[in-house]
Amino acid sequence: MEALQMTDTRPPFAGLNGQLPEILFGTLPTPCYILDEAALRCNGEMLAGIAARTGCKILLAQKAFSNYNLYPVLAPYLAGTEASGLYEARLGAEKMPGKEVHVFCAAYSDTEFSELLHYAKHIVFNSPGQLAKFGPVAREAGKSIGLRINPECSTQEGHAIYDPCAPGSRLGTTRTQWDANMTPELIALLDGLHFHTLCEQDADALEVTLHALGERFGDILPRMKWLNFGGGHHITRPGYDIPRLERCIRLAQQAWDVQVYLEPGEACALNAGYLATRVLDILQNGDTHIAILDASAACHMPDVLEMPYQPPLYGAETTGSSHCFRLGGPTCLAGDVIGDYSFPASLKENDLLLFGDMAIYTICKNNTFNGMPLPSIFVLREDGQLDCLRTFGYEDFKSRLGQ
Repeated sequence: MEALQMTDTRPPFAGLNGQLPEILFGTLPTPCYILDEAALRCNGEMLAGIAARTGCKILLAQKAFSNYNLYPVLAPYLAGTEASGLYEARLGAEKMPGKEVHVFCAAYSDTEFSELLHYAKHIVFNSPGQLAKFGPVAREAGKSIGLRINPECSTQEGHAIYDPCAPGSRLGTTRTQWDANMTPELIALLDGLHFHTLCEQDADALEVTLHALGERFGDILPRMKWLNFGGGHHITRPGYDIPRLERCIRLAQQAWDVQVYLEPGEACALNAGYLATRVLDILQNGDTHIAILDASAACHMPDVLEMPYQPPLYGAETTGSSHCFRLGGPTCLAGDVIGDYSFPASLKENDLLLFGDMAIYTICKNNTFNGMPLPSIFVLREDGQLDCLRTFGYEDFKSRLGQ
């Protein structure tokens, strides 16, 4: 495991092994997702190395990647799954059996909570009010109970939508809220604390956050059994400072004598999938050359618009002037644009394009806006075989809207 401390992770298109996308995927229907089994295993091995060296436990945050057909690839390297509600908790329990199931939700409903108790081992509450309402029931059911805290330490730059420490945030209990609402009876219910403040960040941001956490909750943490660092740790990204992460984990263990959990989503499936699409039309508006694809940013890669970000594209660059095209989807949304890319040759109708890093926040977030078909899902096995996991049709669109 020690060699995995270095961040020599697979780049976005390593799974192609030098072969052209048209040769590998040219017979597949487009648009389609292709999940990369070998890349998932590489990520899992790296995460397992961190767990082995530090004694922390690492969970798969299913909100980023919930393709359960591939859970058997990741399961040997992880302690379990993290869920954001009832359905994810049930999926983790059913598809990664024998592993821990953790759940956090900003608020639980009466109708879902009793069922949730069948699946989750750790239940994290967002507020003292929710802890008071459901904590005794969870304790009676033998669950490990946690409270999400807000260290009020923003480390985000340019992504306010992902900053749980922003003023007025609805996520996590601040120290002021704790002092006003956490009675001795409520504190006695707690086994652990949870914070989640990062988004695609390095260990330096975690280090800053841990310092703030110690300042605000350092007197409480030694009374806890565990501390969950949340997600947003971009661990498997090339260049991520793994030794610094491990120092942060050991610092928390030594300072507060807690079992440390991490629940990355992106890190588990980073660069472990592709989206294949073909060019439907070429047009020009003024000086802008445009290619309309059969894949949509709004429908098939919504984080491109929500984050926002520009995904890697095989054989293309995001800067340059020769053969520059703006790539957009076929929907009626004017902003259904993936980005501007430069190509070594001009694009033409029916060209196959391959986007990378399409395993995360894609399949679990896609939609059928405009009646767009959902892309089929394939898996590229470690032996090079392509298997179809799921195809979709008109009934999948129709059934979401009525009977």
